Formats: sequence, structure tokens, C-alpha cells
Amino acid sequence: MNTFRTKTVEQSIQDTEEPTHQLRRSLSALDLIVFGVGVIIGTGIFVLTGKAAGTQAGPAVAISFVIAGFVCGLAALCYAELASTVPVAGSAYTFSYATLGELVAWIIGWDLILELALGASTVAVGWSTYFVDLANEYGIALPSWAYNSPQTQGRGIQHNLVAAIIVLLLTAVICLGIKVSARVNAVVVAIKLTIVLLVIVAGLFYVRAANYSPFIPPSGSKGTDAPAAAPSLLQDWGFGVGSFGVAGIFTAAALVFFAFIGFDIVATAAEETRNPQRDMPRGILGSLVICTTLYVAVSLVVTGMVHFDKLEVNAPLASAFRSVGADTIATIISWGALAGLTTVMMILLLGQSRIFFAMSRDRLLPPFFSIVSPRFGTPIRATVVTGVVVAVVASLIPLSELAELVNIGTLFAFVLVAIGVIILRRTRPDLPRSFRVPGVPWLPILSCLATFYLMLNLPGLTWVRFFIWMAIGLVVYFLYGARHSRLPEREKEPAAT
Repeated sequence: MNTFRTKTVEQSIQDTEEPTHQLRRSLSALDLIVFGVGVIIGTGIFVLTGKAAGTQAGPAVAISFVIAGFVCGLAALCYAELASTVPVAGSAYTFSYATLGELVAWIIGWDLILELALGASTVAVGWSTYFVDLANEYGIALPSWAYNSPQTQGRGIQHNLVAAIIVLLLTAVICLGIKVSARVNAVVVAIKLTIVLLVIVAGLFYVRAANYSPFIPPSGSKGTDAPAAAPSLLQDWGFGVGSFGVAGIFTAAALVFFAFIGFDIVATAAEETRNPQRDMPRGILGSLVICTTLYVAVSLVVTGMVHFDKLEVNAPLASAFRSVGADTIATIISWGALAGLTTVMMILLLGQSRIFFAMSRDRLLPPFFSIVSPRFGTPIRATVVTGVVVAVVASLIPLSELAELVNIGTLFAFVLVAIGVIILRRTRPDLPRSFRVPGVPWLPILSCLATFYLMLNLPGLTWVRFFIWMAIGLVVYFLYGARHSRLPEREKEPAAT
């Protein structure tokens, strides 16, 4: 059993031409940018700004966003090269299959299942919280059997039917075709970008220069009264103070990194893009630049409106405007958060279904799930199964302690994609590359080191849970995937001429 056998780029592209496995190419560069913005601009901009500024970095949280964006930018360059060279569904899973071998591809596919499915479930729970709060503002009280109160979440089994319903509705939209999904996403993204710009412009009128002093609070400064986060692995080893000072900026960067999760999902749509060689780099890099700019602007505005030690951690933007008497804008921000979470959830579900589809087409998962609907041009079976599983998880299982697994799963994928760029440059220098990462191998190596540093800033318990999930994945691979893989059959076929 050769677990390190690779699937050539030519084989991957050939698979996309099979009638029963052929996705419909409908997306443009603009669609991809909107997808990227749709999934990146979400809870991070409405929530994480307050926690990172109030407990870790102060106004220097803007620098933390730049650092996190820079690390993501290094990874984005690697994704852009591989997505334009291997324009096939599956993102990091497909890239790893072509460079690092089947076992590593399985590991990263299993990792992406963790990232996307758990991420979508977590966002669904957050969406339900905003929805219930807005309903209460308008005098609509949802029955207790439909939604756990925030006080009871995380205690045993919950019954969050609101979260399950929104997941199933978005699953239905995704089943109708990639173009329908793109149109719905474009409308909601336009709404939330309008609200984000409103926050920036309106907030400028309430900024006070005194709130920026000190811009980098010294170590030991008193922040908000929010409970401290679990110590990172680096802190467990005795490195770094974690809160405020220069070290606090980097600790905050590891936290706000969650706000950038999603640009890599653009790569999962490569097989549904009309001109992936040209448009994938534009979509990945364009969405990341736009979102980093918005994050920095919002963080500067909110820390300029309210001193960092008085920020409300759970809803910093809305509370900042309420503190200056702008209650109407605060309500609009809540609607913006709801819209933001809607698109994040939809694109996470879409990305998960494409990973599931790609692994099934390679028969590492049952081939039943890789059949594409001739009417809608989407992998409906994979999409429905994904939606149902995410809906069940979001409605029944407390997720607060598992959310950081999404971070470590994404960072791990970034490391393997950077390594894949170096390997594919050496093993297949002949491949046409419409986009090339500059400074290979040094820039991908820098991407690996920066990404790994952020991973070390996550709690040790997160690492333990991650390794447990990976161990379960290895058992599934050796019991099913390795025995049913399609690759041995492909290796026996005559080479295409």
C-alpha cells in the first residue's frame, strides 16, 4: 500500500471533464472577490475587535490586524499559485494530493472538514444569537423550545432550532447552483459592506485623540474586565507575557486571525470558475486586501471612540455607538452582523461540500457523494449531507470550547500549501503557471514559519483536541480510504496523448 502516491495535475484536471462529476463553470473574478469578502467579513469585525483591543493590545490592535493580514497574505500568494496551476475543486486537499501524496492529502482533507463544518456550526450558533436579540428588540419573543438562552448554552445538550433552520435554508440555496449562490451572496455582501462603511464614516465624527493614548499599552496595563483567554502554548512554555506591550500585539494577532479565515475557501471554487488561471489569484488576493483595509479602519475607529479599557467585549461596535448616543446606528450594526454571519455561513457550507465532493470523487470517501446534478450543476448529495450534519451539530452540541479548532485547522492547511508550492516547483517546473509566488523557496518558508508561530499562540488544549481529530482521521483512512482509493486504477491506465 503506497500511501505517498501522488495524483498528477493532469489526472486531476481530467477528472473534472467526466460527465457525472462535472461542475458548472459560472464564476468570474468579481464573483470570487465577493465570495472572499463574504466569508472574511463576519463576526471578526463585529466582535473580535473589542476582545483583542480590550484584553490584549489596546489601540495597537490595528497593528495586530496588519500582522494577521500579512501572514494570511503570504499564504494567499501560495494559494493563488496552486489554485491557478491546479484549477480543481478541493483547495488544499487537491494541492496536497498533487505534491505531498495521498496520505497527506487525506490528512488535510480531514483537517478541512474540521475547519469548515465546525466553523459553519459555530457561525450558525452566533447567527441565532443575533437573530433572537434583534427579534426581542422588536417585541418578538421566540419560544423556549426553539432556542436556548445564552445563559444555558454550553451546559449539556442544547436545542438551537434557529441555528438548524438557517443552515438548512442556506443549504437549499447552495443546491440551486453556484450562480444562484453567487447572486445571493453578492446582495448580502453589498448590504454588510454598506454597514461597515457607515461604521467607519459615522464613527470618525466621534473619535477622540486622547483615546489612542497610550497606543501600545505597557505590559501589566489593566484592560477590560472580560475573562482572560486560556494561556497559549507559548505561555505554557514560559515565553511572552501575552497581554499588552509588544507581546500583546502578537497575541492579539493570533486571536484576530480568526477574522481572516475564509479567503482560502475561494480556492475550493476553482473548478467552477470560467477562467481560473487568471481569476483565482485576483479573487484570493483581491478579497484579502479589501478585508484587511476594512479591519484596520474599523479597529482604529472603535478604539478612537472608546478608550480600550472601557470597550464592551461582546458587542464593541454597537456599544461604542450607544455610548455616544447613536442608538440607531447601533441597531443597524446588529443587522450588519446578522448579514455578515449569513454569508460566512453560506460560503463555509459551500466550501465544505466541495471538499467532500473532491474526496468522494477520488473514492477516499464513498463515491455516492460525488455525483453532480445535471440540472443544477452542483454536488447535491454532498451538499445536503453537509448541511444536515452542520445543522444537527449547531442545534445540539455546545461549541464554545471547540471554536479554536477552526483556527488551528486553517493554519495547518496554510503550512501544507506553502510546502506544496516548493515541492511542485521542483518536481514539475514544466507546468504552466499564470501566477508565480515571488522569492521561492524563501517566501513560502517565511509563510510556514509565520503560520506556525500563530499556531503556537493557541492554547495547548486546542493542540490536544486537534491531534485527537487527526488520529481519528488516520483510522478512517486506513480502514476505508486507502482500500478504496481510485488512484491505483488511474496509475494502470495508459498515459494520455
